[in-house]
Amino acid sequence: MTHQSSTQKYSVHPFSFTVGLALILATASALIIAAPASGESSLTPETQNPKLQIPKSQTVDNTPARAIFAGGCFWCMEEAFERVEGVSAAISGYIGGHLSQPSYQQVSSGGTGHTEAIEVLYNPKVIDYQTLLSIFWSNIDPLDAQGQFCDKGSQYRSGIFFVGPQQHELAQSSKDELSRSQVLKGTIQTEITAATTFYPAEDYHQDYYLKNPNRYQFYKWNCGRKQRLTQLWGKAEH
Repeated sequence: MTHQSSTQKYSVHPFSFTVGLALILATASALIIAAPASGESSLTPETQNPKLQIPKSQTVDNTPARAIFAGGCFWCMEEAFERVEGVSAAISGYIGGHLSQPSYQQVSSGGTGHTEAIEVLYNPKVIDYQTLLSIFWSNIDPLDAQGQFCDKGSQYRSGIFFVGPQQHELAQSSKDELSRSQVLKGTIQTEITAATTFYPAEDYHQDYYLKNPNRYQFYKWNCGRKQRLTQLWGKAEH
């Protein structure tokens, strides 16, 4: 096999060179035009806020199913659900009151009729609503009519806010079954009502258990939540 000499020279046709240079300049211009201006973010709201991201393999129209639960402090309920496979997000917020766009200060005062709650976004192909109900019950005190754990008042009441008749039926069946089982010695106080407008809480409340783990664990222990759940349900991870 013969090799060409490394010193051999090649000629380039002037027309080919001109066309190639034009294509390079055109491509560079297009990239400059498409690039965001200085200070302008190229991120969409969905990429800026991970809680707005929706997995693409959820339902036919790529929209996750919704479930809304109230179990006292929404920080703790977020933690309980976000570690579950099939749940894409648990959003802290307020529901059930008479004031539009309430603030935490307004709700925590007990005067708006809202309760702290979470909106669970989940993939029904991975986890069903019945399983979410089981997780809900094991993370609340259904016997407490005054609130939950150390947090007292209607703004901390436990509740299931159903979205549609199927959720209503399943929620009521699960409550009836829990009552018949006599696992808990007392009357189930948890309310089951139709979901109204859910208002997401302020950003600093979202994922509080991840942003402020030490303060969160201090609150959770001193509120007696884990101790009471263990007393009610046995030695489970709460």
